[in-house]
Amino acid sequence: MERTRLEAYYCRVDLETSIAMKILITAGPTREYLDDVRFLSNASSGRMGYAIAQAAIAAGHEVVLVSGPVALPVPVGCELVSVEGTREMYDACLARFAECDGVIASAAVCDYGPQERTAGKRVKTGQPITIELVEMPDIIAELGRQKGHRWSVGFALEAQDPHRRAVEKLHKKNCDAIVLNRTTAIGADNNSIELIDSIDTTVAKWTGSKIDIAHRLIAWIVGTLAD
Repeated sequence: MERTRLEAYYCRVDLETSIAMKILITAGPTREYLDDVRFLSNASSGRMGYAIAQAAIAAGHEVVLVSGPVALPVPVGCELVSVEGTREMYDACLARFAECDGVIASAAVCDYGPQERTAGKRVKTGQPITIELVEMPDIIAELGRQKGHRWSVGFALEAQDPHRRAVEKLHKKNCDAIVLNRTTAIGADNNSIELIDSIDTTVAKWTGSKIDIAHRLIAWIVGTLAD
């Protein structure tokens, strides 16, 4: 089925079988600054999260998109909350989650940031430097603790023993499902994912463009997790 027909199919299924939801979606990377110039981050483009937002809007749902810094057009019809650091994304998500029916956490947040941020710019000395890193807040885990009747879908980007590690994250973060993808997804237009539900069952494996996968994911959420 060609892309436009696939999108139309999943949008029709969603509209015919569900009521509109309000969905919190996280996307893109976060940045943790070492000084006023340099930062820790990753190569996430935000394409997967933005595709999910686009698919959800096309299916008739309301979207709050909390996004790190990306170079992408904002999906028409979503509410965009732009953030930069992990703590900013954490605060924004906790502030908006209560009004939403569920969350899809596709952002590639920094797990660690510097203990202290240097004012100005570090001076190059020609000598090694040591930077103490501390863990950043775990956004999806905290939303999982607070979700109550809401649903949560996480993302796991894994390289070593991917299925086992994804299942561990699924339970540790109290998700209802987790999307496992590989490091090759970063910055790419296409993706290959494994969707794992709350009882550790692989319920789907999809390969294709990120927008096609996004439509399939929204349709699965509507049919499985939505009230």
